[in-house]
Amino acid sequence: QVQLVESGGGLVQPGGSLRLSCAASGSIWSINDMGWYRQAPGKQRELVAVITSRGSTSYADSVKGRFTISRDNAKKTLSLQMNSLKPEDTAVYYCNAEVRVASWRNMAEDYWGQGTQVTVSS
Repeated sequence: QVQLVESGGGLVQPGGSLRLSCAASGSIWSINDMGWYRQAPGKQRELVAVITSRGSTSYADSVKGRFTISRDNAKKTLSLQMNSLKPEDTAVYYCNAEVRVASWRNMAEDYWGQGTQVTVSS
């Protein structure tokens, strides 16, 4: 099994910053894409940012220029630096990883963290 453990969520004022972290552990051969998703009340879950195993990134238009996704392949961790936070960034943020669990099995499976609440409010 694979576990993703998140940390760093909390309450922050508009314009403030927050850094989310996600640590992967368990039976992992390799990790392909990793990403951050979020879900606000009454809305569907949306992709915030994604990063490939080689470090290529993409972002939702709503967070471009404000958020930065990164990963440490050696530590099997994923981070999301969030700057210039807005009230509309308020959501539960989820870590996602596409994990290859065995060298002989050429298929990646999605795993999710438990979610961490980010609230942007004055």
